[in-house]
Amino acid sequence: MTTENPLRDRALAFRSLHVPGDPLVLPNAWDTASARIVEDAGAAAVATTSAGLAWALGAADGDRLDREAALGAVARIVASVDVPVSADIESGYAQDAAGVADTIRAVIAAGAAGVNIEDALYAAGAGPLRPVAEQAERIAAARAAADSAGVPLFVNARIDTFLRGDGEVDVTLERAAAFLAAGADGIFVPGAVEPGTVKLLADGIEGPLNVMVHPGAAPVAELAALGVARVSAGSGLAQAAHALVRRAARELLDTGTYDALTDALDYGELNALLGAVR
Repeated sequence: MTTENPLRDRALAFRSLHVPGDPLVLPNAWDTASARIVEDAGAAAVATTSAGLAWALGAADGDRLDREAALGAVARIVASVDVPVSADIESGYAQDAAGVADTIRAVIAAGAAGVNIEDALYAAGAGPLRPVAEQAERIAAARAAADSAGVPLFVNARIDTFLRGDGEVDVTLERAAAFLAAGADGIFVPGAVEPGTVKLLADGIEGPLNVMVHPGAAPVAELAALGVARVSAGSGLAQAAHALVRRAARELLDTGTYDALTDALDYGELNALLGAVR
């Protein structure tokens, strides 16, 4: 007799979407409205952006949001969509590996099928990156917590060598190998978008490679040809949305006109989308 486990099934489905050459494309969401819009646009999964989520909750990005607030938002996003959700949990909302394990148990309770865990350090005088052995211990704790719960949670190890370090490919590959050995399922290297660099990373990492895109980066088709398995927008959509708020507010206040609102979503369409029963 088997016990039905819907989260296990969602986690397996999410895992299967990471295919080198046919990448999972994630326009990252930060609240229930953006998550439903992303799902309605055709996304196979929803991934949160820690920055966008923190901003929506009135906090700055960079390990300043507490676990309860962050995962409360994740739980609401999970409940609002039918596709798998991956939660960006920054560095784990914890001081040590045991705390990361606690966070993973909370992630599973929230219903997420995957997580991002980054190796950046934000405390004054620290970093910029957590030592490899310490980060590997945190990833191993995350893996063990998920496995103990019977959930094949996709653990995406984010490596910030290109955002906060020196951007050396060899250093990135060394960290990637250590994190995969510790139990990570995939490697996320934000900041690496130059095609030659992406190719070196895709060839040198023994697991799915995730890159983060922005205006000027190679199109998804080109990244797919380089062997990328996952493409994320990071906080880009949230930044664009907030830029529109600022433009529209300034226009209304400064000139008394409303041109910035021309391409707004139809009220009825958005209201129906958000009011749909799940």
